[in-house]
Amino acid sequence: MSRDKTESRIFLIADTHFGDENIRLYEERPFPDTDTMDLEMIRRWNSVVGDHDLVYHLGDFCSGGQERCRELLSRLKGRKFLVMGNHDSYLSPQQWRDLGFEECYDLPVILKEFFILSHTPLYITRSMPYANLYGHVHSNPTYRSVSSRSACVSVERIGYTPVLLTDLRDMMQEAE
Repeated sequence: MSRDKTESRIFLIADTHFGDENIRLYEERPFPDTDTMDLEMIRRWNSVVGDHDLVYHLGDFCSGGQERCRELLSRLKGRKFLVMGNHDSYLSPQQWRDLGFEECYDLPVILKEFFILSHTPLYITRSMPYANLYGHVHSNPTYRSVSSRSACVSVERIGYTPVLLTDLRDMMQEAE
């Protein structure tokens, strides 16, 4: 079954840290070098995201300068939105938009009146009418990958590939 070309899906991903050798080593990413890491994350991104899909990147996009970030963004499919992380603050939201993000936020975003998108995890309980999708914690075992009210979309937890919002929602419902 083929999708209507105008139908958009929503994907999430965080902590790509394109070009960052330190994070590759620190997180023991399964790539021999940053060039291989970057190429494989681009390949995986483009293997699931279509040109009309929306991708919310929940912070810590890349290092290596503005031209490197612009070049990476131009190679990634989809309409891209950035919720800034601690490693993104070296540029302003407008500078990130100028590099290729359709929109850039320096505060959490509420998506579909239920999901709070943030870089760092937020305090959310079962009695609150929201769920938190976040990054920042990478593979830290202190945080669960998925609970009924939260999900971590750091690349280490999602196979270095953007994940569909509908799949996250289903996983969260199963975690009840």
